[in-house]
Amino acid sequence: QVQLVESGGGLVQAGGSLRVSCAASGIIFSIYTMAWYRQAPGKQRELVAAITSGGNTNYADSVKDRFTISRDNAKKTVALQMNSLKPEDTAVYYCHASWNTLIYWGQGTQVTVSS
Repeated sequence: QVQLVESGGGLVQAGGSLRVSCAASGIIFSIYTMAWYRQAPGKQRELVAAITSGGNTNYADSVKDRFTISRDNAKKTVALQMNSLKPEDTAVYYCHASWNTLIYWGQGTQVTVSS
């Protein structure tokens, strides 16, 4: 059974930092591209950051130079370090795993940035 379990969300003031993590089980983690998506109320889910099995990363323009995605294949975890947070970063953050045609989602963790 595949599970992606997020943790680390919460409430933070604008300008602050937060780190969300995702622990995976039931997949060969090292071969998957891992990503973080987010969905704000009334908006579509959007890609925030992704990291390939080889460690290549890409970011949404809105979070470049503020967010950093990283992975630990030994621990089967992927993390998103979020700095200089803005109220517009408020959303539910979802962990995403993909390989070939296989796609898995976590249940999401709420991140709220107060102004």
